Amino acid sequence: MSVLLQDLVAEQAERSPEAPALVDRGEVVSYGDLAAWSDRLAGLLYRAGCRPGDRVGLLMPKSWRAIGAMLATLKCGAMYVPLDPASPGARLARILAACENAVLLVAGSGTERLVGELGALVPAATSVLGWLDDTAPAGPLHATFTTQDVEQAPAADPGVRVSPDAGAHILFTSGSTGAPKGVVVRHASVLHFVRWALDYFGTTRGDRISGQPPLHFDLSTFDVFGTFAAGATLY
Repeated sequence: MSVLLQDLVAEQAERSPEAPALVDRGEVVSYGDLAAWSDRLAGLLYRAGCRPGDRVGLLMPKSWRAIGAMLATLKCGAMYVPLDPASPGARLARILAACENAVLLVAGSGTERLVGELGALVPAATSVLGWLDDTAPAGPLHATFTTQDVEQAPAADPGVRVSPDAGAHILFTSGSTGAPKGVVVRHASVLHFVRWALDYFGTTRGDRISGQPPLHFDLSTFDVFGTFAAGATLY
């Protein structure tokens, strides 16, 4: 039985590698491909110095690559921090400062924000910048690695294992008191919730789950990890 969240995909990839894990705007990503892509990214992160307990910011829209980046972060024993590219710059700046991210992974609309109003903040907030967009980095920013590097890297899981009580991700509150506050969510907590949800909803391998909430909202944990635990397909 899975003890860490990334095990959910590894188990499905071993059992049925060709089974569809994600459908993203018509692109189908199998469990085998998702496991391999996240292994490649995890290897790059680990070689760049990402270690257990580090925080990895994800400044990118919801996509199969964003979910792959979540898995890659977990494979390094680190915690991912989903960031909303549409959030005001001041809010993103507060979150980056609070997390002291060792790594920032950027794609999509997040690239423009990073080059623009957040560009000056990045050098102080992170030592590793992963550019997961199809375009080349712009402006003065230097990417430690890009999407092309991920595609060419060997698909080898770093093999880092942490306690189920270790943090898996940090979700930030809406900031109703004036400042967003981060909540550390453990592997064990999410797995406990997922096991309850599977039993309650009876999700099976043939089901298709519609992923509506953004990744920085807590209900997305049901969509992502509930789907993977059942071997179903997330749309």
